[in-house]
Amino acid sequence: MLSRVSFASKLLLFRFIPPFSIPTHRNIFTARFNMTMERCVVRCLPCESKLTISFRLDGCNKQMLRDQTEPLGKVLSRIASGTIKTRSKARRLKQNKGKSETPEVDKPQISLCVNGDHVSVETVNSDAWLDGAVLHVGDLKYKVERNPPTFTVSELPSSLMSGFPVCPKLEIEFGDLKDCKFTWLKESSPNAHMRGDTECWMEAGLERVFTPSNLDIGLRVMLKCTPGNGSKFGQPKELVSSGAVEAGPGTCTFDNRHIYTQKVTDDSSLRVVSYNILADIYAQTDLSKTVLYPYCAPYALEMDYRQNLIKKELSGYNADIICLQEVDKGAFLDSLSPALDAFGLEGVFKIKDRQYEGLATYFRRSKLKLLEQCDVVLREALTADPLHRELLEKVSTNPGLKEKIETRSTVLQVTILQSLCDPSRILCVGNTHLYWHPKGGNIRLVQIAVALKHMKQVVMEKHPGARLIFAGDFNSTPSSGLFQLVCEGSVSENHDDWASNGPEEQIQAALTHPFQLASACGVPAYTNYVGGFQGCLDYIFVEPHVLEVEQVIPPPSHEEVTTALALPSVSHPSDHIAQVCDLKWRTSD
Repeated sequence: MLSRVSFASKLLLFRFIPPFSIPTHRNIFTARFNMTMERCVVRCLPCESKLTISFRLDGCNKQMLRDQTEPLGKVLSRIASGTIKTRSKARRLKQNKGKSETPEVDKPQISLCVNGDHVSVETVNSDAWLDGAVLHVGDLKYKVERNPPTFTVSELPSSLMSGFPVCPKLEIEFGDLKDCKFTWLKESSPNAHMRGDTECWMEAGLERVFTPSNLDIGLRVMLKCTPGNGSKFGQPKELVSSGAVEAGPGTCTFDNRHIYTQKVTDDSSLRVVSYNILADIYAQTDLSKTVLYPYCAPYALEMDYRQNLIKKELSGYNADIICLQEVDKGAFLDSLSPALDAFGLEGVFKIKDRQYEGLATYFRRSKLKLLEQCDVVLREALTADPLHRELLEKVSTNPGLKEKIETRSTVLQVTILQSLCDPSRILCVGNTHLYWHPKGGNIRLVQIAVALKHMKQVVMEKHPGARLIFAGDFNSTPSSGLFQLVCEGSVSENHDDWASNGPEEQIQAALTHPFQLASACGVPAYTNYVGGFQGCLDYIFVEPHVLEVEQVIPPPSHEEVTTALALPSVSHPSDHIAQVCDLKWRTSD
């Protein structure tokens, strides 16, 4: 479930125009949403003690919060009193403007009817305000809509670029986004909406996601969205973009990759992506702009710009499982999840301990369902879980190393997924981002040992028979002890990585694990390409005797990667390259 919280992220700006405030000649909602009576919306849930009653009277929005157990008569009396007060105030204002004196306001007749019969004033609110009832306020009639589908959040992104999908952030109550109606419009000419032109909008699309073209550059867009639940529809909303569509960067590094991923895989296969998308909190530092990525245009490091690229890249892979690293919490909530939800993916998030970014794992709802999350903070698992007692004893022989490990915020996200077409197929998807320092091979060995043992317990005790996919940014090259441990099943106590930061941090610990794992994407020349480093750090490890590698999506060409010297660039949103592969379930003999 998405949250309304926006954290470490730029606000998504939008403008909401209530339908009743739009002049008739500009009201672009179709006749099917017009109603013969005014609307009275009642929100009433059994788990809550109060209900809300909302309607529009004499040009003002009225909202009442009442106890569900309160007699109907009290509410009707309150409506009558409020009506008299509002109308009396309006008449006094007319008198003060020099208009003729008007008689006092009569008390209006207030009643609530169901099928033409008056509801007893003794009936409690929860039973009185039924769907389809009619509220009478003098000569006015209001049709009661109890718990209609309603947008609780409706926002457009602040940055729109030609060629890149515009994905609104929508959260709905009492409805389903798949039942909602969408109409996109664009300005007939630049600033037509701001000038108030009569015919300022032209229809541009009818899907939940809209991708502007180069012809739309300089134009604002509008989304008309109506919440739905089956054949039932709620109050429509109109969202107008805060700015006009801007020009995109043209060809991106991932465009050619999308040629291989135009369709979703069938039920016998899975497309898996692992990608460090570069957290905004790191991209926006002075160090990043002046030292790490001085070759990258400053605007291309802005979060809004990069999120456009990331959303287009990820949606174009048509993946079944996406493991992301360096995900800002705000980006997960306000940008990535609304976008990927529109493309059929559901996500879970695990923030790093004491940090503002973390890990996100998405899965395709039509093929997989979430069974459980078994996430851990690796340093906490090492020190508190008896499962790692032997390793902790060896680490504790070197207090300096132990203290260093205990300051790391590294987490392991473990997501248990079940195939919908074959419930016997259960996946344990590990996602992690290990310690980054070039001299931290010893720390990474400890972290990977904890991660593997934790996942071993998950697949042997919690979910017997689950198959492992382990993806992430491991910050380890193919020559590292970590890569040897994962792919060969063991690493000796004398491996050079134990002395990666000098003998003062060295321990002797032989490590093993029971999985038979291989790098599904092989060993690319590099998965991280920055000015001062190029190397392979990112992997998708799988059990090849269970999941056969069907296709590895070719990475961008070296020419594409180095067009702007290194990564990130105006055509690539991260300093890493996504690892993408298709896996096929092996049939049992």
